[in-house]
Amino acid sequence: MNINNNMKLGLIAAISIIALFVLSLWISQTPANDDNSIRFGILTLLPPLVAIGLAFITKETILSLFMGVFVGEFMLCVNDLNIVSTAINAFLQMGSQIISCMADPWNAGIILQCLLIGGIIQLVTKMGGAKALADTFARRADTPRKAQLFTWFLGLCVFFDDYANSLIVGPIMRPVMDKLKVSREKLAFIVDATAAPVAGIAIISTWIGLEISLIAAGFESVGVTNVTGFGIFLQTIPYRFYNIFILLFIVISSITLYEFGPMKKAEQTARKRKENEEIIVPNAPGFDEVKPVEGIKLSIWNAIIPIGTLIIGALIAFYWSGYTTILGGEDQALIAIMKSSPLSFNGVFTALSQSDASVALFQAALLASIVAIVMAVGERILTIEDAISEWIGGMKTIVITGVILLLAWSLGGVIGDVGTANYLVGVLKNTLPQFIVPALIFILGALISFATGTAYGTMSILMPLAIPLAWAVGSGDMSFTIVCTSGVLTGAIFGDHCSPISDTTILSSMGTSCNHIDHVQTQIYYAIFVASVAIFIGYIPAGLGIPWFISIPIGVVVMYVGLKILGQKVDFDEVEESSS
Repeated sequence: MNINNNMKLGLIAAISIIALFVLSLWISQTPANDDNSIRFGILTLLPPLVAIGLAFITKETILSLFMGVFVGEFMLCVNDLNIVSTAINAFLQMGSQIISCMADPWNAGIILQCLLIGGIIQLVTKMGGAKALADTFARRADTPRKAQLFTWFLGLCVFFDDYANSLIVGPIMRPVMDKLKVSREKLAFIVDATAAPVAGIAIISTWIGLEISLIAAGFESVGVTNVTGFGIFLQTIPYRFYNIFILLFIVISSITLYEFGPMKKAEQTARKRKENEEIIVPNAPGFDEVKPVEGIKLSIWNAIIPIGTLIIGALIAFYWSGYTTILGGEDQALIAIMKSSPLSFNGVFTALSQSDASVALFQAALLASIVAIVMAVGERILTIEDAISEWIGGMKTIVITGVILLLAWSLGGVIGDVGTANYLVGVLKNTLPQFIVPALIFILGALISFATGTAYGTMSILMPLAIPLAWAVGSGDMSFTIVCTSGVLTGAIFGDHCSPISDTTILSSMGTSCNHIDHVQTQIYYAIFVASVAIFIGYIPAGLGIPWFISIPIGVVVMYVGLKILGQKVDFDEVEESSS
């Protein structure tokens, strides 16, 4: 066995050295160019392909991301055929890249708020709030159908931020789903599908500021100044076909209990579990091992108050962040709104659209942490030392997620340096018939987002290119340009939804204590199915002028029929009868 392992390691090392040598030879022969997307050409796809491919093959997320970052840095460091010095330089640059990502205020805020939310969840669990809340939900959501629909509804309620959605809804509903023998993979899918798809179309969210600013800048670039970014954003909502269809697909799947692909197998496995059987999920960080303090009286308020503080505190922090940013800025129109009607709908929306989401969520999570600690001590459930210890213990469960996020962001930075997105845009933006442009923009956005793992970055890259392209192809047709704008926003979310290196996908796995690669493998079939409906029933007809109110009902019917054809009902009747 040892000999075989040594032979495998030696073979892997030999293949890696040969591959790096060939890569060095290829790159060193390319002419120097300031634009790396031109210099590297198709090789720009290598870093994300290595990361994504290894993730599926090895099921080791950290190793896969590490190798993707290393390959990208190796490409950037190639000057000659000396692969040893190139590898050393790549390793050093990789360290700088990771530190740079950690030092970024937005990234630091996201990691800190994730750590704090982990601490809150552990405290809520130790106080018995999570179990009390789960028991309350279980009495109402007492069948697999109701539980899945209830999870979907909670996802809609946490509409303001996709990160908060993943970290709040998952831990709350996991005990309920486990009791009803619904798989962790299905829970992770519902949580993930109600995170970015909901936040992306909500008119009050951490996404909308970026979205409307990109839209406004895009229309200004083609000389259209008589529209507002928010006005165009509202007009894109009916054409956000993937977002709408994926939310409706959850309802159809939950009601029919039909599943297909790897999700069907996951659900069948979960259905065969024995009553009260311990669920062991390899490589799935979470809070499963945490139990309430023995002998305490369970109260749902021990969950509602800390989590409610987190949600309400986040909304207030979003508003205050935007309010102070506007008053400290130079945009007199926005300042006038804040001074004249700060609490009107327009004032609240304007403030939220200018907020710093990472800072606001961190502030809300810190406040909720203090509230949870005070409650635990005040109710004499824990001493102050034990409460702080449990809070820190909850943070430890999130450390692995922080490592994955840092590597994912580092990979995104390397991908930007090698020019992956620019290469894809250059390849796919050739002259096309008008009707296919919205669908192509959707697909291009999905490819960039899948490869880079970021919807925000994809929107920022593609919007300045897509709006002028749509305006030119459509000869200034505003309706056509709006459909294409929707394709950017929605395609970015679809690709992000599928990508194993997406931070939202990672957080959804963590929040539901689901193996990350299992989550990706089960979810991607559903995402592609819904995206196909969005393309053929949504964007191609929209490019031909078919209105959305015709496409959406047809799309719902197609999803229902397709699920019936491709899927099979996973029998939960016995569970539902015993629950009733």
